[in-house]
Amino acid sequence: MAEAYIVGAVRTAGGRRNGTLKDWHPVDLAALVLDEIVARTGADPALIEDVIFGCVDQVGAQSANIARNAILASSLPESVPGTTVDRQCGSSQQALHFAAQAVMSGVHDVVIAGGVEVMSLVPLGGNAIAGHKAGMGSPYGLGMKKRYPGVKFNQFVGAEMIAEKWGFSREDLDRFGLASHQKAARATRDGRFEREILPVAVTREDGSTGRFAADEGIRADASLAALAALKPLSDKALLTAGTSSQITDGAAAVMVVNEAGLAKLGATPRARVAAMALAGADPVMMLTAPIPATEKLLRRAGVTSDRADR
Repeated sequence: MAEAYIVGAVRTAGGRRNGTLKDWHPVDLAALVLDEIVARTGADPALIEDVIFGCVDQVGAQSANIARNAILASSLPESVPGTTVDRQCGSSQQALHFAAQAVMSGVHDVVIAGGVEVMSLVPLGGNAIAGHKAGMGSPYGLGMKKRYPGVKFNQFVGAEMIAEKWGFSREDLDRFGLASHQKAARATRDGRFEREILPVAVTREDGSTGRFAADEGIRADASLAALAALKPLSDKALLTAGTSSQITDGAAAVMVVNEAGLAKLGATPRARVAAMALAGADPVMMLTAPIPATEKLLRRAGVTSDRADR
C-alpha cells in the first residue's frame, strides 16, 4: 500500500464571532486557501484529483456542497471535483482521513483536504435550526428518542459531566484554560504561526483596510483572576467563555499525495500520515470518544503515550 504525505498546509487566522472575518462569505474564504495551497506547493492545478472539505453547518451560505463551490470560486479548473463531509467537530479531520485513504489506495495521487466555517454568518446548529423551521422536526428521530428518553444532547452539559466524572473543579478548568491561552499567546509572539497563516484582506468597522493575520480568540492578557470572574455558562458553574471553544470563522487546507503524487509534483514531504483511528462513545457525555480513538491510534502507530508529544 502507498503512503500518504502532506506536502503543504495553510490556514487563515481564526476570527472570533462577529470579528474581522464576519463579512467574508465562506465559499470565498475557502477559495482563498485553495489558491494558496496550490501556489505554495507549486502544483499543477490540473493534477488535483479531488477536494474534500469538512463543514459542520451545511446550510445557507455553507450549503450546496461548499467544497465544489469553493473550487468554482478559486482559480482551479472546472474539471476538479469536490465534496463536503460532516463528522461534526471532526469534519476537517475526516476530510484528511478520506484524502489519505484515497492516495494510500492508489485511487488518487493528489488530493486537497480542508475545512471552512464562518460561524458569524452560519450559527452553530444552523442546519438543525433550519430543519425545525422547515417543519422537519428533531434531527434525532424516534429510534434515538426511544433509546435516550428525555435526553437533550448538549456539549456544555457533556463537558460538565466529564469534569464531574474526573473530579475537575472550576479552578482546575480555569488554570488549564489560562495555560492554553498563555501558550497560544507565546506561540503567536514567537512567530510560530506565521508560516501557516495566510493573511486575508479585510475592511474594518471604521472603513480602514488591512490584512488579518493573527488569531483573535487568544486571550493574551488572561489571568487566573480574570477567568475566575467570568460568568459561568450553567448552574453548575464550571464552564465559562474562557474555558470553552470559541465561535470561530476561518478556513484551512492541506495537500495530500502518495509516492506517485510526489513524483508528479516534484515535491518534498513535510509530514507522513502514520495512522488513523476513529471511535464512538456515550452520546450524552459525547466528548469522551477522543480517549478510545487516541488509544487505538497510538497502538496502530506503535507509539506509547509518553512519546506522543516528542
